[in-house]
Amino acid sequence: MIAVLCGGVGAARMLTGLQAVVDPGEIVGVVNTGDDTELHGLYISPDLDTITYTLAGVVNPATGWGLEGESFRAMQALERFGAVTWFRLGDADLATHLYRTGRLRQGATLSEVTQEISRAWGLGVRLLPMSDDPVRTRLRLADSQEVAFQEYFVKLRHSVVVESVRFEGAETARPAPGVLEALESAEIVVVAPSNPVVSIGPILAVAGVTKCLTARRDSVVAVSPIVAGAALKGPADRLLVELGGDASAPGVARFLSAFVGTLVIDQADEDVAAEVEAAGVNCVVAPTVMRTHEIAADLARTVLAACGTVTGPPGAAPGAPGS
Repeated sequence: MIAVLCGGVGAARMLTGLQAVVDPGEIVGVVNTGDDTELHGLYISPDLDTITYTLAGVVNPATGWGLEGESFRAMQALERFGAVTWFRLGDADLATHLYRTGRLRQGATLSEVTQEISRAWGLGVRLLPMSDDPVRTRLRLADSQEVAFQEYFVKLRHSVVVESVRFEGAETARPAPGVLEALESAEIVVVAPSNPVVSIGPILAVAGVTKCLTARRDSVVAVSPIVAGAALKGPADRLLVELGGDASAPGVARFLSAFVGTLVIDQADEDVAAEVEAAGVNCVVAPTVMRTHEIAADLARTVLAACGTVTGPPGAAPGAPGS
């Protein structure tokens, strides 16, 4: 079994590659829920939904999130009332949020609802929220204002300077059922190419997760989300620098070195491989920009081989990882 720590778009593409080379039923994705929010009375799980739609082959290929062919008539109607519409929810996407919210209000856990949604989309990969308890990523800006993640990321377009990040509720949150078991028993743990601060960070903040990974560090492999000094998507590069780190493959290695034994970096960063090794992390160089399904599958093979995992026959892999 393979366990994967997941953020959004990058993790979705990584999972697509993995399920192309191993049985999807042998893959467990532990997904960040620090981005979760409530709008219009609805509970929204952006990373879970991005991964679900990608694995189901229905994600919008232009954005990497949302549904392909989506319309936004509900958002247009809400504008009439002066409601919050900077967070755009598509009309078909609303069905997911309506269902999740209704089931949570009936007493179901987020884990239970996630499994129901996964079954409805026919996913083979098992998705687990990092916790059924609320954990919310909060960012303190340079002007001392503290904002929720979606306000920072979407409303402010992550164009503001961040002074610190905290994960509200993490101190009391418990891992969702199956999370620690998956991380302890997996043949290999993969840290997908997700923002190390605000996508992987919330997962690590849940009780027991970091301890578990540190104990098995040699079989934890990460893919760098920084290529040639920049994030492929989102503010990972800026956040690393703003919080005192370094927006580079060696900077990622230093950030993750306590619990990651091997880092896969892109060919564009081959010249800094020695710096990654100097951080105490084994370094593997390979194409990591998953522009096509084939590249994603090749990267998955590279990641698994880094810990000596032998892949079986390719599985069915619905949905290309996008561009």
